[in-house]
Amino acid sequence: MAAKADKIEKIITRLQERIGEGQFYEAQQQTRVVAARYTKAENWPAAIDILFGVSQSLLKAGQGGSGGDLALLLVDVYEKAELKPDAGSKGKLLTCLRLFDSEEPTRKKFVDRAVGWSSKFGEYPAGDPELHHVTGSLYAEEHETYDAERHLVLGTKDSTEILARMEYEWYKEDDAHTAPLYAARAILPYLLVANLRAANTSYRTFTSALSSDNQGLSVQDVSSQNADLRVFPSLPLLNFLGLLLLAVQKGSPDLFRQLRNKYSSSISELNGAWDESLDLIAEMYFGIQRPRQSNPLMDMMSGLFGGGAPGGAAGGNRPQARRVQGAPASEGLD
Repeated sequence: MAAKADKIEKIITRLQERIGEGQFYEAQQQTRVVAARYTKAENWPAAIDILFGVSQSLLKAGQGGSGGDLALLLVDVYEKAELKPDAGSKGKLLTCLRLFDSEEPTRKKFVDRAVGWSSKFGEYPAGDPELHHVTGSLYAEEHETYDAERHLVLGTKDSTEILARMEYEWYKEDDAHTAPLYAARAILPYLLVANLRAANTSYRTFTSALSSDNQGLSVQDVSSQNADLRVFPSLPLLNFLGLLLLAVQKGSPDLFRQLRNKYSSSISELNGAWDESLDLIAEMYFGIQRPRQSNPLMDMMSGLFGGGAPGGAAGGNRPQARRVQGAPASEGLD
């Protein structure tokens, strides 16, 4: 066993020497050939060690295309070996990820493939949270906000503050009254993935930064036996988000309806930007069916063929609402 390990180490060293000599293409191609031989023999550890070792060296040498190609092959081997995500397997991918140049086109493909592997062979259908966290954090550092949002909302508990702070920094480049729009970019997605704790943390992080940076901003602290809430008289939609979080914790459909009705004029000014998210939240947490989109032609055809309203609205075949049973315990809004 030791002899085989020494042989693999010698192969890696020889290929890395090629890279040191500037023979990047040759090193890449030779690595592909050697890795393919071990993959065919189903010697997964050898194939993984070789691809990981050489891809690292190429990425460090600034050869993103060649290094990225071998990093993608590494994910291929993971999939063929049906390797499950653990500290070792994820660690290799994260090491490669951090070595990519931000401008390297292969990086996005590598991220997608790594997340796909973790989804297929791990316990998280949306992909491993640690992979999402590191990816999202890198995008946040590079001010790639849309990509960062997509990953951080599926990340770890450490992702929450990074996302909320990123949204706040982005907000500071905009007009003062737009604060609720940026806060919602963290709060609503977290609610949609049933992460109430992270939604509350995002609200607290964002509003605390807002209050701290704007000493002249009118803020009222409202406390009750069950919760504390900051009220911003000049920012009604920010108040709506805070009250929405409280309503989700209580799980009362009537409370949600009252809240949405009270703030309907402010929400309507967003031209539908929040409507779909709020409809989904209504269904998930309060069992309120989303409004059915009427299609006159389908209604007419359904009537002609005696099928009643589409979706069985007149009968007993209406699909049940997907409701989050027992919303996660919240830490409150203190």
